[in-house]
Amino acid sequence: MVNPTMPTDPVEPPYAASGTLGLIAAELWDHLWPWSRAAFAGQKAHWRALQAAGLALAAGATLMWVLAAMGRLEAGAIIGWWFGWSVFEVIVRLGSKPYVKEGPWWGRRYRKAGLMDMVCYVGFKNLLIGATLFIALKSAGLLVL
Repeated sequence: MVNPTMPTDPVEPPYAASGTLGLIAAELWDHLWPWSRAAFAGQKAHWRALQAAGLALAAGATLMWVLAAMGRLEAGAIIGWWFGWSVFEVIVRLGSKPYVKEGPWWGRRYRKAGLMDMVCYVGFKNLLIGATLFIALKSAGLLVL
């Protein structure tokens, strides 16, 4: 039985037809960069202002990780910034890259994402990235919890 609230429209990202090496590079880029060229080109002025604010937020989140690596920021502040970035990323991805992978992670089937699809995708992805960064900083002795 199909859930009527869940989108099932198949989507093909621009890089889906790439070779294996190109696909891996594009997947990595897709996970780390929430904006798309097409979304930037077709946006209205107010959306561009929001995107510019998002780029500033991304730079701020990166700065927070750098400050954490230097031992100048508490874990709670990093978590707060990371949460704020994640909320913003959900909004950006719904406008720029509104698709999620369907099926196993190694598959190439994508579908149109709903709000909860994107919240789960961004939340889990950023949890893994954040945990990796926290472990790396903690292992290097640069983060005090």
